[in-house]
Amino acid sequence: MLAVLQETWHTLSSIPHIGRWLSVAWLLYLVPLCIIIVLQKREPVATLSWLLALSLLPYAGYLIYYVFGPQRIHRRRLKRARARLRLEAQEIPPAAAAGSEISRLAQATTGLPPSSASEATLLVDGGATYDAIVEAVSRARDHVHLEYYIFEPDRSGTRLRDALIERARTGIKVCLLVDAMGSSKLHARFLKPLLEAGAEVAWFHPSRLRLFVRPWINLRSHRKIVVVDGTVAFTGGINITDDENERLNPNAYRDLHLRLRGEIVRSVQQVFVEDWVYASGQGPQHLATTVLWPHHAPLPGDIAVQALASGPDSSWEAIHRLQVSAIHQAQRRVWLVTPYFVPGEAARMALTSAALGGLEVRLLVPRRSDSRLVTWAARSYFEELLAAGVKIYEYGPRMLHSKVLLCDDELAVVGSANFDSRSFRLNFEFSMLFRNRDFCARLERILQDEFDAAKPAERSGSFFYSRLPEAMARLASPLL
Repeated sequence: MLAVLQETWHTLSSIPHIGRWLSVAWLLYLVPLCIIIVLQKREPVATLSWLLALSLLPYAGYLIYYVFGPQRIHRRRLKRARARLRLEAQEIPPAAAAGSEISRLAQATTGLPPSSASEATLLVDGGATYDAIVEAVSRARDHVHLEYYIFEPDRSGTRLRDALIERARTGIKVCLLVDAMGSSKLHARFLKPLLEAGAEVAWFHPSRLRLFVRPWINLRSHRKIVVVDGTVAFTGGINITDDENERLNPNAYRDLHLRLRGEIVRSVQQVFVEDWVYASGQGPQHLATTVLWPHHAPLPGDIAVQALASGPDSSWEAIHRLQVSAIHQAQRRVWLVTPYFVPGEAARMALTSAALGGLEVRLLVPRRSDSRLVTWAARSYFEELLAAGVKIYEYGPRMLHSKVLLCDDELAVVGSANFDSRSFRLNFEFSMLFRNRDFCARLERILQDEFDAAKPAERSGSFFYSRLPEAMARLASPLL
């Protein structure tokens, strides 16, 4: 092999002016690529990261950018906008007027109005969550709608599938939407009994390669949604997998989910229907307009809550923008819990400004996440945050997977979105904004237990084992 390489090098070096020709070829590659990337008008740091990385991979960079680059966001946005327009054509009732600046911001960026819930139950870990979902499914009388990033054909997945089969056999409409990449382990044999029972299954952004069609590697549906009969909904951070079921796996993720009843279920249903229309190609009438807008709407509850949907089909980065705004508006404290912490400049400035302004700012992250690169990238920000007065805690040994922001005593965000660029810009995410003291008090008690079980972050470590990998990983932050 070495001899072949030496012979190849000798042959190439003997070509007259080979250095000049290679330089010209490199420039012919780099200049068009630079034009394509710069025209995307992304943040300068992200643009420079792409340019630097791809400049070292002549011509192969075109393929890499074609598969992983952000350009297809604009192309996909057109199709998703058509799905939204078809849905809005169903004579949606006018939204209630927003009651606060942050609620108006949420409505302006998501199109979802302020709402209320008669019940907002916090479900800790997969065991309690799966029990509650299966119980709700078993009581379904009209329909069950589900959307998941990860739905695995293991014991937890089989239990829920069998509950769906039982309902589908009685004539209840069951629609399951799964992300094609996150649920790649689902196979035809596992789904066959569900389909034979009359249920429907759709795939969000199938990952199969097609000629002249860019693959949807990055644009994933990270949402977790269950709606039963339009009266009860579940959402949060928990997928359907044994990896999040502490009853089956002692190392299962530590996570948080929600069970909701009341008006807010209508907003959850709307997001599911939009995603179903987009992924399946069916019209919303396939699910019946009474599913989305029932004749007997639930009465308003006393828990103020608003649905937050964000994704690459909108340039507003709704969840990102709202969380940064909430941190800036906080008066006393900011508690942030996230498994993946790779903040952009706006989010980092918001956290450090709050701490420098005298607020109690706490950050809870896993001691070791399921991605070593993300763990290193997150720790690269610790020194700046600690210097500003942010208190950082690391949870372990189980992987922390909750996504929560708690500001003061009456504002909280709970959902699927991590505190990183991928969740804010590339994934389709879904969270809930609460404005209720009782709910925030219940959430505070859960989070306090998590902080008590965690340890303060330490910045000690060797140069090669910690400092250098963290610094290198930080360079890739815009691409994570």
